[in-house]
Amino acid sequence: MTTSSVKGFRDILPEEAAGRRAVLATASEMLVAYSYREVELPLLEHGELFARTIGESTDIVEKEMYAFEDRDGSLLALRPEGTASLVRAYIEAGLSRSLPVARLYYQGPMFRRERPQKGRFRQFTQIGAELIGRNDAGADAESISLAADICSAAGVEGFRIEINSLGDQQCRPAYREALVAFGREHIAELCDDCRSRIERNPLRLLDCKVEGCRTLMGAAPMMGDQLCDPCRAHHDSVLEILDASGIEVVARPSMVRGLDYYCRTAFELIADGLGAQDAIGGGGRYDGLVAKLGGPDLAGVGFALGVERMLMAAGSQATDAGPEMLVAPLCAEAAATAASLARRLRQAGRRVEIGSAERRLKAQMKSADKTGVAFVVIIGEQELAGGSATVRDMAAGQDLPACFPLMATGAEAIAAMEGGGRDEA
Repeated sequence: MTTSSVKGFRDILPEEAAGRRAVLATASEMLVAYSYREVELPLLEHGELFARTIGESTDIVEKEMYAFEDRDGSLLALRPEGTASLVRAYIEAGLSRSLPVARLYYQGPMFRRERPQKGRFRQFTQIGAELIGRNDAGADAESISLAADICSAAGVEGFRIEINSLGDQQCRPAYREALVAFGREHIAELCDDCRSRIERNPLRLLDCKVEGCRTLMGAAPMMGDQLCDPCRAHHDSVLEILDASGIEVVARPSMVRGLDYYCRTAFELIADGLGAQDAIGGGGRYDGLVAKLGGPDLAGVGFALGVERMLMAAGSQATDAGPEMLVAPLCAEAAATAASLARRLRQAGRRVEIGSAERRLKAQMKSADKTGVAFVVIIGEQELAGGSATVRDMAAGQDLPACFPLMATGAEAIAAMEGGGRDEA
């Protein structure tokens, strides 16, 4: 009887793992180019961190967060997102004193107990970037530009950037009341979840995935019509900077994002063809979050990108690099010499596999051919006695005319093989 993986969790096999490594490496290079510095965050946090920041009435906290009681009675949670964790780390480390303006990024697994479907898993990987300490429109534009550049560099084509303004503490309360009034007026047409959201978190009405609610909310009042003058000016400045940078965006007045801490700018990167889960990632401004967690009153803006969604949108072309060479010992006495030579070749930068002395040469050759090995270095009793290796050029299907000494350095052995068998040791 076999044991299967937990529902919503999956194994990342070699071919996909290669694509993930390529995306993460590309993203890291772009983040460094934008002067962001990496922070490694723990998987476990106190559950209250997310209730205070994401919002107690959000779907993430109410339905999706993996939370449990520790042995000391404290509530712990697997992180469902990274911004709250990074801000917590920023405050706890006292970085506001040394980095009042901080560009920080993180990458790693997140956990949400959502319904598994295409592009959505209960364990998924995110790349996130946060710019803390700047409240100007240029910071919002930089965040959007960085997210777009990461996706482009990772091979994601044809995505669009959708943007909205969520207002702030000055203008959002009036909009909230307008939404409450609209929801009450149409309460009979709303799903059960939306009925419970009317009083607790009316902005979430705009983000409901039930088709009937989505159709109804098309007639609801929109935040853009009720922005205060400072929020409107901020939004216009963001759009102006993006336009000057050659970054096209599309207005989406109904966008609210799924987390309570967002204000003013909110954006998503959308790739058609992914099905219902078409957002590659998104983010926005979260002024007040640092202060809410006990830090100084600093502004912030950032985003997170889903690695799995990026790979789906890009159609990952990376492949897992197999061995370039096989060192094939033909007897037990050759095992130590084979291991020593393989290590020298690896230290010289080659991908090397060692065969088993218990397998016949024919079987080792067949395995090498299947994995695309370029050279097979044969070490048997004859080679041990003569002190030099026999090398099979797999593309030519024949042994090289000359060999290299078994005690040659890795560089010398490589030069002999790639030079067509000339003994350059």
